[in-house]
Amino acid sequence: MDTVLVTGGCGLIGQHICSGLLKKGFAVIAVDKEPGIYNEGKLHYSFIQAAPDDKNAFAEIFDNNKIDILVHAACTVDNDLGPIIGEAEMRQSKQCDKFLYRYAMMCDSVKKVVLLSTDKVYEFPKTREPIREDGELKPTSNYADMKFSSEKALFSEMSHHKDEDGNYRVMCCIIRYSPVYTHDFIDNLMSKITDPKDGVKFVSGKGQYGFQMCCVHNLVDFILSYLKGADNISFAGVYNVCDKRITTAADIIAFMRSNHSLGAVVQRGAGGTMYKLKGIFSGNKDEKTNYRYLDMSKLEYNNMLDNTKAAKFISFRWDLQNTK
Repeated sequence: MDTVLVTGGCGLIGQHICSGLLKKGFAVIAVDKEPGIYNEGKLHYSFIQAAPDDKNAFAEIFDNNKIDILVHAACTVDNDLGPIIGEAEMRQSKQCDKFLYRYAMMCDSVKKVVLLSTDKVYEFPKTREPIREDGELKPTSNYADMKFSSEKALFSEMSHHKDEDGNYRVMCCIIRYSPVYTHDFIDNLMSKITDPKDGVKFVSGKGQYGFQMCCVHNLVDFILSYLKGADNISFAGVYNVCDKRITTAADIIAFMRSNHSLGAVVQRGAGGTMYKLKGIFSGNKDEKTNYRYLDMSKLEYNNMLDNTKAAKFISFRWDLQNTK
């Protein structure tokens, strides 16, 4: 039985990752700064309380356990960070990455490392072409900068640990995924229909413009399939993970009205109104720090991720209509 170390293991995403791993026959060691009850008491599950930058705690974990796989979900928005990312969070993430990757690469038993990153590292295209794994990178928020730094730190450490033939010893997977949701966690969905200027819920026109989102269960399904199915170093690399189709503003309104309370929603004319809203964030200091801010300038362009490579492992079956 392989043992998986999951950082951020009690957060929204982490707890579902741990649960899925247990169902697939893995032993799980979850590490987080606060305990959670989601997987408490389950067979082959253990929890260790530690902050992401607690170097000594992680040293003991690697010394005292045979770790086969590392899933790095700590310092991840919607897992154990709030929507506002400041210097303290960015500094903590860098400190964590610096020793965590080294411990994993120097541990002879570790075969795979999975890093949860974000699609926000991409430069937003002003075309109809989907964003691919090798697309241009241009982080535009503190969170995107933080995760891009984490990606680079992983690649740098991986490059220093090769076998005698010059091949990478540990298979590393970077997952760039879209803002997540579950049936109960709707913050990211709500941000897409909320005017950040005055907090009013709205749609432009009939709300047929869309956003790339990611049901947590699609993300977990991919991780489980990767850990089970990626059987050689050729599967290392970057993967885009997201729902199969765009989630429209109209979809979000219908979902909220069916499953959650929702007050009045203002309908605004398309075109001129949308252009006026583009300037809302000019000079707004929260734009670089708030993960969930609504950037109106992107509504008229394609924001579809190409997840063809990831779909070879698993069919993305979850969306707003059938999410749990």
